[in-house]
Amino acid sequence: MKVVLQNLTKIFPSRDKKAGGEVVAVNDFTFEIPDGKLIGLLGPSGCGKSTTLYMISGLQKPTSGKIFFGEDDVTTLATESRGIGLVFQNYALYPHMTVKQNILFPLENLKGKDKLTKTEMQERALEVAKLVQIDELMDRKPSELSGGQQQRVAIARALVKMPRVLLLDEPLSNLDARLRLQTREEIRRIQKETGITTIFVTHDQEEAMSISDMIVVMKLGVLQQIGKPQDVYDDPVNLFVAKFLGTPPINVLEGRIANGKICVGDAAIGEAAGVEDQDIYIGIRPEGFELDANGALECKLSNVEVMGRDVSIVSTHEASLNPVIRSIIDADNKIDLSAETVRFNIKPHKLFVFNKETEKRIYW
Repeated sequence: MKVVLQNLTKIFPSRDKKAGGEVVAVNDFTFEIPDGKLIGLLGPSGCGKSTTLYMISGLQKPTSGKIFFGEDDVTTLATESRGIGLVFQNYALYPHMTVKQNILFPLENLKGKDKLTKTEMQERALEVAKLVQIDELMDRKPSELSGGQQQRVAIARALVKMPRVLLLDEPLSNLDARLRLQTREEIRRIQKETGITTIFVTHDQEEAMSISDMIVVMKLGVLQQIGKPQDVYDDPVNLFVAKFLGTPPINVLEGRIANGKICVGDAAIGEAAGVEDQDIYIGIRPEGFELDANGALECKLSNVEVMGRDVSIVSTHEASLNPVIRSIIDADNKIDLSAETVRFNIKPHKLFVFNKETEKRIYW
């Protein structure tokens, strides 16, 4: 099911009634979600991603704009009539019901032409339980399950209605690191097997990038960039997107373009032919450094962290906006730990330049 958002806006009144004013949670959001894809809505807390999800679900009404499921305008349609499955971060299971009863509950409330026989409900419940691999837990109560198992029950309950669109609101945030990894892989498998258009809300860029067909990066209610995860990582449109994606985060330095050169202090670390002279921010991905005794960028060596196949060189530079510069290089490189400084050349495709005032990417 294709989902189209047209100029979607949500404005809340200010909580401070004396001060007045309004809070724009989502601002003129326009985006088309292709049929059968898994889309990650990504951004820091307060960026409007959950509000967008709740407007798609019908739990919140947009201030303006439209929402389409396929060719159907569902902007004013009630939540129960939209054909959505919604999974919350806190599972929201009924504690007094068994797993089976929790999964069956949405089916028992179907009416009219959608109403199923008891046999059909039992068969469908077992089918989705097998899909999420909890068919052996059907007689247990939620309190008898682990966090990961409870999340699987919540997903099964959302899937049992065979929704047109599956909506996941930070479904992994209550799980430990290992369960998060396992469950996100399961979400991807389930989405591929069912082919249901899925919208996944998270503030964790690693989660979004690992399982999404496309990611939508948001900031303060405004869409920043849309694209395939690797494309957005490799080609950020502004400094916010560049800083938000990547672990370790991108290294940001103050610099200047002078005579077609990208300069940090007196060192020219790259070319920017045809770009007018100006003050800039320079972003360098951790993997964008090449160790070279005669390299252009000289940093003060702080530490070397061995990570197996890679080595993380921790250094500092007076132009850096980050407390330290992290450079990921191959472990085969030999590093003189007694040296006070370390020198690098910078890979051109891992170096990004941003206007210092607007923080927008400068291309050439």
